[in-house]
Amino acid sequence: MSTNAEKLYNIIAKDNVKKQILFRTALTNPKAALEEICNIGNELNIKVSKAEIIEYLSTLEDEQTKLWLIKVRGGL
Repeated sequence: MSTNAEKLYNIIAKDNVKKQILFRTALTNPKAALEEICNIGNELNIKVSKAEIIEYLSTLEDEQTKLWLIKVRGGL
């Protein structure tokens, strides 16, 4: 079963412009990047919470994503 967070992730992953903007934001302000992901979801009528995004991303086997999640949670 696909979640809204997964659907949104797949859409963003295919959009190089959105991906680059989020990447640049995440480098300096990970929490703002998380907020922007939610905003993109709202624009696309894919309702998703920050918690759902974090939960979904934590299932990915991507080291960079895992490091970013640590920063979002206040680490590093």
